[in-house]
Order: sequence, then structure tokens, then C-alpha cells
Amino acid sequence: MSSETRRTMNPKPTLSLPKPILSTTPGTWAYDTMSRRIDSEILERTFQENKDEFLNDEKFAIAYQKFEALRKDLQSASTSPLRHLDPLPDHMIDDPVRVREYNEWTQILSPYVDKEEPDTWLSAPWMAAEFYLYRRLMETLDYFNPQSSTYMYDPFAKQKRAGLEVSVATAEPILSQIQDLGKKKVKDGFALAAAFALWGNKMDLSIWPADAKADVPGMFQKILASANDNLLHDDTTTLVEYGQKLLDKGGGEIDIVVDNAGFELIMDLALADYLINSGVAKTVRFQLKSHPTFVSDALEKDLVEHIEFYTKLTEKEYSSCKEAGSRWKEYLANGKWVCNENSFWVQPPPMWEMPSDLRNDMKSRCDLAFIKGDANYRRLLGDLEWDFSAPFQDVVGNYFPCPVCALRTLKAEVGCGMEVKKVENAMKLDDNWSTNGRFGVVHFSMGSKE
Repeated sequence: MSSETRRTMNPKPTLSLPKPILSTTPGTWAYDTMSRRIDSEILERTFQENKDEFLNDEKFAIAYQKFEALRKDLQSASTSPLRHLDPLPDHMIDDPVRVREYNEWTQILSPYVDKEEPDTWLSAPWMAAEFYLYRRLMETLDYFNPQSSTYMYDPFAKQKRAGLEVSVATAEPILSQIQDLGKKKVKDGFALAAAFALWGNKMDLSIWPADAKADVPGMFQKILASANDNLLHDDTTTLVEYGQKLLDKGGGEIDIVVDNAGFELIMDLALADYLINSGVAKTVRFQLKSHPTFVSDALEKDLVEHIEFYTKLTEKEYSSCKEAGSRWKEYLANGKWVCNENSFWVQPPPMWEMPSDLRNDMKSRCDLAFIKGDANYRRLLGDLEWDFSAPFQDVVGNYFPCPVCALRTLKAEVGCGMEVKKVENAMKLDDNWSTNGRFGVVHFSMGSKE
């Protein structure tokens, strides 16, 4: 793969790039994630949810051995060196998709692996190590190998299914409003649909499992009630003004770079429903993950499953959800909604290193891209130690290939474009203000002119 294909010719942030966030400082969310949470919470839950397969199904025997070896590696995260992925089997070396993805990972890992003392899970940049963990998990399952007995097995499917099933009660009153929102003025309807999608991101299955005992409908209503107070930056007014321009020209092509399955994905579908119904969008393209990652991140199969599940709900209990599911299924059938999986969305490079084919597509076609969730937001910023007040336009807007809106609740110690006084107030209100999803941002930019 040429260096040009590997995302080196793109525009970058206009500000000098700060240092990457590492996982070496005790007391930080990054350190806790890589030194403890990944193994004792996320992989332990993955084991428990796949325990029957791992322990009782012979076709999972090799995968389980590799899974346990990966966990052992992470239990010594400060001393365990990173390594390259295992070589592709001979029968896969003629598959251009797999070869490209393998070569991309080789290049991603080279700065941390190909040196006298390779980086460990903690000394490598947090973003690189975290995405690498989920790619290594796919390796343990031989996920991409069509000759493997565990080909395309999703270790997070049960958790995502549970998140889908508990989403309905919370979604019903919201989806009852979506059709009416399309009839309202853009400044009202678009703003509320975007708020649903923003705060749906708080329901992250990697932090709050779907089986956690909680009043989810009540929780989300409380989140919406305090939404304005908990925004550390809000470009909603500018966003809806731009939405009006798209409506006036007959609708645009809008992408949603999707984050989590479950309730958050339902809120993304609600936003997409509004965009089509209102005329702000002619087409909505969902940019989805190409393999299971970050526990709850959505693949195309998850999106399709969510829609099918909603179409089969009983009309007596969940009429709005059922009606929405039927509309959504029709949108997919008639091409108003389109799904696209891409390996770039499951890799750690910053978004200014977007592959040329993906960047050119978004630049030529996309009138607005919604970037959903925390991991995607971290990649917008390169997971670097920006000053929280650094302007979003200087960090993201001057390189992104099209108009962009980031909808993010804070779940990591990275950010930009936030008002100083609001950040100071958040710090006083909550010691975990930057990691627990209580606070959020709505950032908007018209994107790069290059």
C-alpha cells in the first residue's frame, strides 16, 4: 500500500499537534481502562456471555485458548509488548479487502512494534492500544477466516441484543413524536431530533450493561430534562440554520458515522427518520463498523436486526416503535437509507488520516456528516492532549472533508471547543465530569475547503 493511500496527503488541524494520550498515569481513565477495565470488566463480561460456547462447544476450543492468552497478556499490561497481527492464511492472501486491512494494521502498529523495545499496552497511545485490543479479539476468534469454525462470530451479539430489547420502552414515547417533528419548522424539529441522538450516546453498553438494574425510560427523560444545562458547547443554532439551507435546496445527502447499537442506534435511526421525513435529507448513509468492536458498536447486521425487531413488536404495546420499524425497513428497501461498512471506522488513526477513497467520497457526495459518540470524537481530535478551549474549527473543521457535526457525551479525558467557564463549572459539579457521560457537546463546522 502506497503512502498516499495510507492517508498522508490530507489537510491536518491548523494548530500544532499536542502529545497523544497515553495510559501510563495512574488515576486517569485511560490508565484504568487499559490496566483494569479491559480485562476485569469488558473481557470478563465477554467470557461470561460466551461461557457456554467457550467451554462446551468444541469448535470454540482454539478460540478460547487464544482468548485466555490475550487476557493473560492484558493482566500484565505494563510489561506485555504489543506485536503485529498473525500473518494471513494462504487462502486469504488473494482477498484484496483482507490484504488491505492487514497491511493497514501492519503500518498502524509499526511505530510501536518495530523498534528495539516495543511499546506495551500502556506505553503505546491509548487510542492505538484500545482499538488494537478489539482487533486482537477478532484474531482470537479467527473472525475473518471463512474456513474457521468461528467465522464471523460476534462475541458481543448477546449484549447488543439485550440492549435492543430494553430500548423499546424508552423509545416508544420518543418515536411517537418523530413524524410530527418532520412537520415542524427546522429550527424546532431538527434541534430536538439531534438532541435525541446526542443524549442517546449516554446509553453505552461498554459502561452501562443492558442487564444493569435501572429505570432506563426514567433515566433518559431526566437526561433530556437537564440537557441544556449539561452542554459544554452548543452549535445547535448553526446546525439547524444549515439544515434549513439543505431543505431549501431540496434536501442533501447526510452521513451518520454510527457509534453504539441498542438504544443509541435507535435514536440515530430516529434522527435519520426525521431527516428524510422533514426533507432536510434526500438520502441518509450509515457509516458502520466492519467488525465487532468496543462491545456495543454497530455493524450493518446490527442495524438490520434492530429494524426487523421493531417491525415485529406488538401494535397494542408499542405502536410507535412498530410503525417506525416499518418505515425504516421501507427506507432501506427504496434506497433512502444506505449502509456502508468500512475498516477505517474500526482503526485508531486520526480522522485527518482518512483513506483517500473514503475521503474523496465524503468530499464529493456528503452534505453533512454526523460524528456520533466518544470513540469517533476522540479520533476526530486524534486522541491528543488539546486544550479544552481549542476551537473546533482549528482542530477539526479545517481538515474534515465535508460539513461536520459532532454529537458527543464525554466519556474520555479529551476534548476541544468547550467554553472555559462551563468546563470549570462541570469540574466543580462532578469529579468524573469528563468520563461519565453526564456532559456533552454539539460541534458544527462547514469543513475543509481543500
